[in-house]
Amino acid sequence: MCGIVAYIGKKQAYPILINGLKRLEYRGYDSAGIAIQNGTLNVYKCKGKVNDLIKHAQSKNLEGTIGMGHTRWATHGKPDDINAHPHQSGNGRLVIIHNGIIENYAVLKETLIKAGHTFTSQTDTEVLIHLIEELQSQGNLPVEEAVRAALAKVVGAYAIVVMDREDPNKLVAARKASPLVLGIGQDEFHIASDATPLVEHTNNVVYLNDGEIAVVTRDGEMQIKTIDNKVQTPFIQELDLKIEEMEKGGYEHFMLKEIYEQPKTIAECMRGRLNAGEGWIRVGGLATCMERISNADRLIIAACGTSWHAGLVAEYLFEELARIPVEVEYASELRYRNPIIGKKDVVIAISQSGETADTLSALELAKDKGALLYGIVNSVGSSIARITDAGSYIHVGPEIGVASTKAFTGQVTLLSMMAIHLGYRKGTIPKTYYQTLVEEMENIPNKVAKILESSKKIEYIASEIKDANNALFLGRGYNFPIALEGALKLKEISYIHAEGYPAAEMKHGPIALIDENMPVIVIATNKSAYEKIVSNIQEVKARKGVVIAIVTEGESVISKIADYTIEIPDTEEPLTPLLSVIPLQILSYHVALMRGCNVDQPRNLAKSVTVE
Repeated sequence: MCGIVAYIGKKQAYPILINGLKRLEYRGYDSAGIAIQNGTLNVYKCKGKVNDLIKHAQSKNLEGTIGMGHTRWATHGKPDDINAHPHQSGNGRLVIIHNGIIENYAVLKETLIKAGHTFTSQTDTEVLIHLIEELQSQGNLPVEEAVRAALAKVVGAYAIVVMDREDPNKLVAARKASPLVLGIGQDEFHIASDATPLVEHTNNVVYLNDGEIAVVTRDGEMQIKTIDNKVQTPFIQELDLKIEEMEKGGYEHFMLKEIYEQPKTIAECMRGRLNAGEGWIRVGGLATCMERISNADRLIIAACGTSWHAGLVAEYLFEELARIPVEVEYASELRYRNPIIGKKDVVIAISQSGETADTLSALELAKDKGALLYGIVNSVGSSIARITDAGSYIHVGPEIGVASTKAFTGQVTLLSMMAIHLGYRKGTIPKTYYQTLVEEMENIPNKVAKILESSKKIEYIASEIKDANNALFLGRGYNFPIALEGALKLKEISYIHAEGYPAAEMKHGPIALIDENMPVIVIATNKSAYEKIVSNIQEVKARKGVVIAIVTEGESVISKIADYTIEIPDTEEPLTPLLSVIPLQILSYHVALMRGCNVDQPRNLAKSVTVE
């Protein structure tokens, strides 16, 4: 979950490293550090954000054309100066940055202490660099061979970069279950935990595979081997990223920018896949496995966090429109159960980053059982994209804000197209309804844009509930997952305790919490259960709860009962999640801002969860 960046070439490394760390700060911001070589090996690190590192290092020796940098999300050891990366070997010769968890670090540490090593930090990473040092000194090995020997003894996940003071023209990188990308420039190499720091330097990249070690040198040589010492032929890909997509573009926060990008990103997700004028939906990745998915015994959706909520929406979509049984699993639970998965099952993995550790592990389990694996990700070249048998990208561009917004609507857009297409192909929805859904989907971006025009009203409602300590989100059917997603957004960035519930379940416990200090956000757009939702709202009002209702334009009954209403345009019920979630994103954003919270970098969270 940490951010890794490294450089070797002819340019000064420090500006490249710092700029790269700023690009990667969404991956971790507990502490930051750099190491630069220029005759000597200089390491500067501190608790806090990248700007704190800049202040800490400004009067130091920053000369050098080879170096590495790191932003940390703490796993082993509290966030402080000592536990910050990079970490050095005991003899000061080697330095490492690391993303992941070394599971057997305690056993290795005990062995190394007996061999005379002394440790200063609480991290598993320091154990790894001492292990590399020990093996290097025992066999008088070059740094890449010492790294290879050490990784053969390691259990866990890692993306690492290692630098040797005695070999200043070389960087060594390796990965297992944690992403690492090599950028190939003109007489230079860049290394990063994702592609965002690379795009302004090069479009040519190599994504390391699990169990691979890369050695890049100042003279332009690159060699990739497995831990078993087998030489690999690198596959060079071209990045499809633009620098402006990674800038705030005049918005105060990335989250706000990404909320307002959704009319465009939903349209981009549909581009080339949907045409209302000609009346068709075509999802490329689906075409390669249409028969197997159509005839599947069931779909098992594995995901985490916001992606899991998108999976819950998909459960309603696939079961109603395509009549395929669906189970939605937390990937972290699926991987540690002994699930019954067969060869006629299809496992759909949903992940913005394509690197979510638990989701990857769940896929590996399902692969062993013979299921078809289908990936829905945003990041091209990611691990999930590579391990799955087929899949589709959501094409929403880089999402920098930690709280997911446009990735969620991109996922739901893609899943909606898949379900509609499958339903029509199987004959479970008639052609007339298929045409209606296709036309309504094409109208979704314009309808999202219309909701965004209500931002000022939503901001006012946020000012009315910003001091609440708790909040309840209620929804039915397709909008129950949106209640969960709305609650998650509020708790993620404003630190208000919030829970999402099916509206009918309110009477089975949560109603005990309702009083005049409890805002209750009700998604009340369902035509199929309208009267039931009205009854739920009346029950809340009878107990002095403050009701904020998301309603369809022109609604007249709930508007007279609720304290506040937010209107969204009318659409077909299966597509309402794409509209009803937008006001909840805006509401959470403004509440967090009014409470003085860091909207883009909420405490204790990181964007890409690449560790368990």
